[in-house]
Amino acid sequence: MRTLRFLLQKEFRQIFRNTTILKMIIAMPIIQLLVMPLAADFEFKNITISVIDHDRSTYSKQLTDKIVASGYFLLDTYGSSYDEAFEQFQQDKADLIIEIPNHFEADLIRENKNSLFLAVNAINGTKAAVGSAYLNQIIGDFNADIRLKWSNSSIRSTGAGIQVDSLNWYNPSLNYQFFMVPGILVLLVTMIGAYMCALNIVKEKEVGTIEQINVTPIKKVHFILGKLIPFWVIGIFVFTLGLFGIAQLVYGIVSAGSLFVLYSFLSIYLIAILGIGLLISTYSNNQQQAMSVAFFFMMIFMLMSGLFTSVESMPEWARWIAALNPVTYFIDVVRLVVLKGSGFKDIQSQFIIMTCMAIFFNAWAVLNYRKTS
Repeated sequence: MRTLRFLLQKEFRQIFRNTTILKMIIAMPIIQLLVMPLAADFEFKNITISVIDHDRSTYSKQLTDKIVASGYFLLDTYGSSYDEAFEQFQQDKADLIIEIPNHFEADLIRENKNSLFLAVNAINGTKAAVGSAYLNQIIGDFNADIRLKWSNSSIRSTGAGIQVDSLNWYNPSLNYQFFMVPGILVLLVTMIGAYMCALNIVKEKEVGTIEQINVTPIKKVHFILGKLIPFWVIGIFVFTLGLFGIAQLVYGIVSAGSLFVLYSFLSIYLIAILGIGLLISTYSNNQQQAMSVAFFFMMIFMLMSGLFTSVESMPEWARWIAALNPVTYFIDVVRLVVLKGSGFKDIQSQFIIMTCMAIFFNAWAVLNYRKTS
């Protein structure tokens, strides 16, 4: 234990001596948590639309006003030339074109039906699908308003109707930032833990101090623990800073579940991630190699974790990769605990899987570390 205590003192002094690392530990999560949730938003707004109005009637003007008043669309051009609107479309200055035909109002009143032409720029498939869905909903509401005006008072008083009242649980305001901030916080903790822990042992190799440690009677387990524990503490600090300093104060996200449950899983998760960082360092000879390997795995962790894309919507082979990704489980747990208020019983399977991962990666790192004494 005395040997481990001396190793921990050495590591903490070495970390706090490097002011650049300290600034990164504090500044990076603050800046990224302030910026990334604002950019990582799948709620599309300010969709540009060109309206081709051949009718110039009261109904066509009301439909145009209703589209613009929705708050999702910006009117790019309003005219009667399809060629002019399509030119804007080709130059990516317009995302949608809606064409209102001649005699739109007259045919609608006389024949009780009419059609509209809608062209969607589908280069961005997600934006195209969401934008067209918004516009179809607005047109449907406009159609319902017209039918209501045409209905006489007796039909309105006797007609049966179904009213749906929605109740949104766990995120009542449908704030996308409530969904993204916990996931981004997990990613930041992962990056700090994996990168810094991977670079730490490699730096010892580059400066030559690892050779001095190898000829001492220090056991491999003590050496690994001396490298792991400081960054485990730093990881908990970064998570606390992000959860209470940014998520709660800036975005108003307060954990609905037990902090004890959350931090218990965090403790196991950090051991697993630091084990991955230690494992990378045992296979790397310099910091460039360690950073390249760590970056490779971090990209997989980020894209296959369910942070931006739901795991359930991935193909089967991708779901298998996500099942081997520790970040997937922690993002799931953070969202369950913080937003839903889940307890130990609800995250039992994730807890067992993460414990197995922590044991596996750290055992591999200890066995792979070659120490000569």
